[in-house]
Amino acid sequence: MSTGSDARATGHWAVHEISLTPEANAALASLAGSLGFDAIRIDLAGCSDKTTFLGRMAEALAFPDWFGQNWDAYFDCLADLSWRPARGYVLLLEHADTMRSDAPEALDTALAILGDAASAWESRGVPFRVFVGAPSPTDAG
Repeated sequence: MSTGSDARATGHWAVHEISLTPEANAALASLAGSLGFDAIRIDLAGCSDKTTFLGRMAEALAFPDWFGQNWDAYFDCLADLSWRPARGYVLLLEHADTMRSDAPEALDTALAILGDAASAWESRGVPFRVFVGAPSPTDAG
């Protein structure tokens, strides 16, 4: 797992944009699962806009039929997750680089909402953490 200069500040304590290898993502998911957390790996490869992002999240998290494909409904689903009961939640957003380059405002909004959902879960004593795959400084060129 990388630390230090490989991490990008997201503005919320529960959302971490960090360079992780596929093996590190698998290890995080395994560790979270061993603790009784729901660990969800979400592949954002080729995801370049809000609509595609919301669709990927809805599919990976099995959002209910009432999900309205908008930011308010996205928060409502993230702050509920009653259809996925767990001791805590770890979301691993893999391959976010296309979204970061093509739709940075949408990604920033999505991450802010994930932070708001983490705060809602924290107020109930339930851990909710998000790790967003970011290219390492050596990948950036």
